[in-house]
Amino acid sequence: MKSDKTDNNREKRDYRYLKLLHMRYGTIRKASEEIINLNAILNLPKGTEHFLSDIHGEYESFIHILKNASGVIKSKIDMVFEHTLPESERKSLATLIYYPEEKLEIIKEDIEDLDEWYTLTLHRLIEVCKVSASKYTRSVVRKALPEGFGYIIDELLHSQDYEMDKNEYYKQIVETIIKIGRADAFIIAMSNLIQRLAIARLHIIGDIYDRGPGAPIIMDTLMNHHSVDIQWGNHDIEWMGASFGSMACIANVIRLSSKFDNMNTIEGEYGISVRPLAIFAMEAYAEDDCEQFIPRHIDVTEYSKHDEKLISKIHKAITIIQFKLEGQVIKRHPEYKMEGRLLLDKIDYDKGTIIIDGKEYELVDKNFPTIDPENPYELTDDELEVMERLRTAFMTSERLKKHMYFMCERGSIYNSYNSNLMFHGCIPMTPSGNFATVDIFGKKLRGKKLFDEIDRKVRQGMKVKNGTSEHSDVEDLLWYLWCGPKSPLFGKDKITTFEQYFIDEPKLHIEKKNPYYANVEKRDICIKILKEFGLSPAMSHIINGHVPVEIKKGQSPIKAGGKLFVIDGGLSKGYHPKTGIAGYTLLYNSHGLILTSHEPFESKQKAIMEELDIHSKTVVLEKAGKRKMVADIDEGEVIKEQIKDLEDLLEAYRDGTIKQAQ
Repeated sequence: MKSDKTDNNREKRDYRYLKLLHMRYGTIRKASEEIINLNAILNLPKGTEHFLSDIHGEYESFIHILKNASGVIKSKIDMVFEHTLPESERKSLATLIYYPEEKLEIIKEDIEDLDEWYTLTLHRLIEVCKVSASKYTRSVVRKALPEGFGYIIDELLHSQDYEMDKNEYYKQIVETIIKIGRADAFIIAMSNLIQRLAIARLHIIGDIYDRGPGAPIIMDTLMNHHSVDIQWGNHDIEWMGASFGSMACIANVIRLSSKFDNMNTIEGEYGISVRPLAIFAMEAYAEDDCEQFIPRHIDVTEYSKHDEKLISKIHKAITIIQFKLEGQVIKRHPEYKMEGRLLLDKIDYDKGTIIIDGKEYELVDKNFPTIDPENPYELTDDELEVMERLRTAFMTSERLKKHMYFMCERGSIYNSYNSNLMFHGCIPMTPSGNFATVDIFGKKLRGKKLFDEIDRKVRQGMKVKNGTSEHSDVEDLLWYLWCGPKSPLFGKDKITTFEQYFIDEPKLHIEKKNPYYANVEKRDICIKILKEFGLSPAMSHIINGHVPVEIKKGQSPIKAGGKLFVIDGGLSKGYHPKTGIAGYTLLYNSHGLILTSHEPFESKQKAIMEELDIHSKTVVLEKAGKRKMVADIDEGEVIKEQIKDLEDLLEAYRDGTIKQAQ
C-alpha cells in the first residue's frame, strides 16, 4: 500500500512540473491552442524514413541517393505531372532538383526564351514542393524555409486555385523574381527545400568508412542533415578507436587505406601525415618487392611504378605492425579468447612455414625483416617511434575529432525507432538460438543488456583522459568491437587477415558467421529478439547491414517472412561483382515499407549531363492496411503525453490550483 508521504511527494513533483509548463503556456487560451495544434499534428501522415547501410566511402552514390531520396522525389514529380508532362521533361525536372546549380548552367546555354522557361520551371517547382510539404505542419515547413525567400515561398506554397482575387498577386511574385535576376537563386532554394522535405528522418545502419574515397565528405553531409541517426558499424568503430588513440585500430585504418589505394582520406582529408611510416617502410623493405601488398583498384596509367611500390611497402610495413599490436592486445585480455589469432610465434622463420591447428603451411611471403623470432610481438624502436607519431597525429586531427564526436553523439550500437530495431551486425547467439554471453570488463552480459553496456562504455570512454588505465581499456574495447569473435559489430568467429595475406589456402580464409545469421532466418527467433528489446513482434522489424546480400547466389534481403531486412546490397564498388547490384535502401512512409535495389551509379557528371538517374527497382515489402499517421508512431506517443500534461494544466487553471498569467 502506498504511503501518504509517497503521494504527497508525487503531488509536489507534479505541481512543480505544471508550474514549469505554466511558464510557457500561461493562460487557458495558450494551453488550449497548443492542445488543438498537437491534436491536429497527430492526424498528419507519418513522415518518410530513409534507411541506408554500408556506404564505405562511396560518396557520389551516397549523395545521389540522398538527393533523389531513393526515388521519392521522382515519384512526387510523376504524381503531379504524369498526365501533363512527357517523361523526358519529368526527368529533366528531377535532375534540376537534384543538382540545381550545375544543371542551371547547362540549361541556360540552350534555352532561347529564358524568361518563359523560368516561369514554367518556377510554377512546376512550387507544385512539387506543395506535395512534398503536405505531410508537415505549416510551422515545420516555415522552419525549413531558406533564408531570403522564406516569406515568398510560404506565400506561394499556400496559394490556392480558387483564390481568384490573389491570382495576380502570385503571378507578380513569380514575374518579379525573374525580373530582378533572382530566378536562379530561387530555383536552387526551392530544389534544396524539396530535397529537405522529401525525407523526415535518415537512418544510417553502419559502415560509413573504409574502401571508397569519400567518408569525410559523407560525414560532412550527415553533419548538415536536418534529422539523422547512425548505428555504428565495425568500420566506424575502428575509426573511432583510431581517433581515440588505439594503435591497433590506427594500424588497421592505415592498412585498409593502403590496401584500397585510399591514403588521401588520411592525408588529404584529415591532414594526418604518413611520411614517417613511408620513410620507415622504404628503408625496412628496401629489398622487398611486396607483391602481395599491391593495392587494389589502382590505375597504373595514372600512377607511376614508384608510387605503386611505395604504397605496397607502406601496406606491408603497417600490416606487420598491426599483427604485433593486435598480439599485444590479445595477451592483455585473455577474456577475449582470441589466442588463435596469435600467429607470429607459430612461424618457422628459417623455413618460411607456419603451423595452424597442427598442420604446416608454406608462406607465400617469407620476408620478415622487422620481426624478432624470439619476441615476435614486440615493435622495433623504429616501429614504435612511427606509431607514436601516428597516434599523436590521429588524436590531434581537428576534422577527424569533429567527425568522431558527431559519430559518438548521433550514433549508437542500436536504435529503436517507430517499431523498427536497427543495428549493424548481429546479436551474438549460440547455435541453438539463445543469446550468447560476452565478457565486458568483467561483466558477463547478453542480449539487450550487452548492447546497452557496450553503448555506455563507448560513450563514456570517448571522454576519459588520455594516459589513464581507463583510456587504455577503452582503446582495447574499441579494437575488440572492430574484430572480436563475439563483437556484435563484427559477427564472425575470427578475422583471417594474416591467412589472406600469407597463406594460399582458401579454407583458411573463411570467417565463419555468428549463429545469429542462420537463426534469424526463423521467424520465432526474430520475434524473440524484438521482445528482448521491448518491441511488439506484430508491428516491428529488424533492420541490419554488414553482410552483403549476394543476389547472384539467390540470396534475399528479406528474412523470416518479413520480420528482418538486410539492406547491405554492396554500395561499395568492390562488392558489385559479388552482390550483382549496387546497394539496397529502405523507405518507410505512411503507406508501408518499400525496399529499393540500385544499379551502379556511373557518375555525378553523367547524372547531370545525360539526366541518368540510378536505375532502381522497388518492392513493396509491407503495405499498411490503414495509412499510418503521426498518432501511430513514437512521435505520436510523445505528443499524446504532452497533450495529457496540458490538459492537467488546464484543470489546474480551472480549479484554481495555478493562477493564469496576467
